[in-house]
Amino acid sequence: MRNLLALLLLTLTAVARPPNVIFILTDDQGWGDAKFAGHPYVKTPNLDRLVKEGTWFRQFYVAATVCSPSRTAFMTSHYPARHLVHGHFSDHAANAARSMPDWLDADVTTLPDLLKQAGYATAHFGKWHLGGGKGAPAPEAYGFDVSKTVNSNGPSLGDEGKEPYFRAKSTALMVDETIKFAQANKDKPFYVNMWTLVPHAPLKPTPEQLAVYADLQPKADDPAFGEWAKKYFGDAKDLRKQMQVFCASLTDLDTQIGRLLDSLEELGLTNDTLIVLSSDNGPEDYHVGNAANAGVGSPGPLRARKRSMYEGGIRTFGLVRWPGKVPAGRIEEKAVVGAVDFLPTIAAIAGVKVPAELAADGEDLSALWRGAPATPRTHALHWEWLSSVAGPYADYAPPPLCVRDGDWKLFVDHSGKNAQLFDIPKDPGEHQDVAGQHPDVVKTLTEKALAWAKTLPASPARDKVASRAEVKKAPAKAKPTLDRPKIFDAWDKDKDGFLAKEEFIPHMADQADAPARFIRFDKDKDGRLSKEEFVRAGN
Repeated sequence: MRNLLALLLLTLTAVARPPNVIFILTDDQGWGDAKFAGHPYVKTPNLDRLVKEGTWFRQFYVAATVCSPSRTAFMTSHYPARHLVHGHFSDHAANAARSMPDWLDADVTTLPDLLKQAGYATAHFGKWHLGGGKGAPAPEAYGFDVSKTVNSNGPSLGDEGKEPYFRAKSTALMVDETIKFAQANKDKPFYVNMWTLVPHAPLKPTPEQLAVYADLQPKADDPAFGEWAKKYFGDAKDLRKQMQVFCASLTDLDTQIGRLLDSLEELGLTNDTLIVLSSDNGPEDYHVGNAANAGVGSPGPLRARKRSMYEGGIRTFGLVRWPGKVPAGRIEEKAVVGAVDFLPTIAAIAGVKVPAELAADGEDLSALWRGAPATPRTHALHWEWLSSVAGPYADYAPPPLCVRDGDWKLFVDHSGKNAQLFDIPKDPGEHQDVAGQHPDVVKTLTEKALAWAKTLPASPARDKVASRAEVKKAPAKAKPTLDRPKIFDAWDKDKDGFLAKEEFIPHMADQADAPARFIRFDKDKDGRLSKEEFVRAGN
């Protein structure tokens, strides 16, 4: 009887033990940048393994289009605009120009704060980017027992200036630190942020990493990529090199994650460890100066990329694995999950109460994570983007407020005008603006977006955006009418009825944008402009 009671006590203790949590946040990994997500070239067997052994939330949204505000939401369950984090943290002058602080306020309650108070050992390894430089708090000020980071004032992960392949080896360093931390704390619950540097630019894989893709021959018209690749790489001579470097970097990231999974197994911690993997935002833009090979990242079928609130900029992987607790092999299509839900969900799983004064913007979705059917959100998800949009394409820049409520996603400006409306389950690529067909939905969601915006602290950056919108609405001066048919005839030197690139580009005032402009005008994608295409482009 005594042995039976002892066994029962051990069983109850094991059940009561909260799980370890490892949060892997990759950097600029697009929604299509994994084998399981349909990428035609990259090898990601360990990410594929996470999908097989866990749940993939296919409608998982980060709270911003770039890194610092996105990370703010994961840490606080607050929309980043509540902390005036409108863009990435930079130097003081750049932050001040965007009406931003120089770092996330260390007095704000974070998830590591709550878990540490509940007895968790806490650590942060990898990228920080929540504020650095003179006077910035180290990661330990935000609830971490230990840290080794990049972009912070805390202990450094390494010296990128002295090691030419530092970024290529950085994920391995983070995994080393995470394994050591797990070994040291295997008898108590622990929480780790492992925030990678890749596939953010600039990428420079080692020769050994590159060798995996020595024979890669990518094609811009590969159906797996969609329209974005045709826009970007229809005439890119270095696509092969760019894609080799990108895929090599991602595959090493995957290899290191596999090493972490294997080490957890060796330590007997697999079943006690909840792993969450996401990216901070969509893939980088090929046209950004420092993007280099990172610009070939794929948003899959989604519209736009990093720095845009269209799906390709804010919809990322939501992979969750916890053997025996989170359903294996589940692909959850219906649930709308946000980064702001991360704190209340992890807190609930860990048995930690979220104080009311934290005023979380997110919801506890722990039942959903454990396998409950998807139900409508209690509150809509919101975004505000006040910075510039990269890329030469107009479809990068919707109005600056966004709300996702049920199946609907609405964009609108701060005056309540210029609405765009999309039915996301039916149109994940956001091709069809249906605002005109659903004025009632536009009215309801516009009211929600504007009411939410009123809860945000005042910001000169917001005032600037609002005033720019008013200027746009002012009557424009009439432009001189161009005789485009006559211009076409003059440029068509060989008189074949079409404009080749060589005939079109020299006449453009903006030579940097000229190739992209040609591609935009070329509606049938045959590599030349008919007179109809050229004339229509001016209307």
